[in-house]
Amino acid sequence: MKVQRLRLRYSLGPEACGLGQRDLAAAWEEVLQSAGLPLAYSEGRRQSPQLAIGAPLPQGVTSDCELLDAVMELYVPVSDILPRISPHLPPGIHVLTVEEVGVNVPSLQSQVRWAQYEVRLDGGVPDHLREAICRTLEARTLPSEYRREKKVREYDMRPLILDLRICADDDRVIVMRLRAEPERTARADLVAAALGLPQDARIHRTRLVLEEVPPIVLARRRQAGLDED
Repeated sequence: MKVQRLRLRYSLGPEACGLGQRDLAAAWEEVLQSAGLPLAYSEGRRQSPQLAIGAPLPQGVTSDCELLDAVMELYVPVSDILPRISPHLPPGIHVLTVEEVGVNVPSLQSQVRWAQYEVRLDGGVPDHLREAICRTLEARTLPSEYRREKKVREYDMRPLILDLRICADDDRVIVMRLRAEPERTARADLVAAALGLPQDARIHRTRLVLEEVPPIVLARRRQAGLDED
């Protein structure tokens, strides 16, 4: 039974950024269980926790804006959540805020629109990287491929890159604004590789933006039976 949906904003530091998506979800399930929270599970043969992570974060990328939705089968005061889960958080994960969102609002994943990242280079941004940024922004297409195990997916990276620039306040930092929609997501590590950034470049997610749809629009979509993605 879905009684309450909680949205947690949390940071992911170097100690935890090596976790894959499944490992991170499993870690959150263990945290919530250890805190004694009434986490809801799906019905059926293979029950799974009602958890949703906002947008996958590539391994090795840190963040201070991650989002997690957790559905409870019993109501829990929001003010009780942080004190209960804090003692059980693994190293590298720190909860920043907790809020309650409607149980029937669109899924967290369907609301994510874009993400912003910063890549810091200790020696500053060299000329060849500045030129690579200009070439990328001027390009009409950027044929790319994503390899996972034995599967290779070919796609055009260019429409997924919304902005690339050198930070105005710190010329050692490259700012990347990338799409993070379902089926239209740019991986920050692959964009960094396409620019020719060093493999050990530190990538940090600073912003995750959700689509804010007025309640009246959501009601009309549901009435019309439209997809809310």
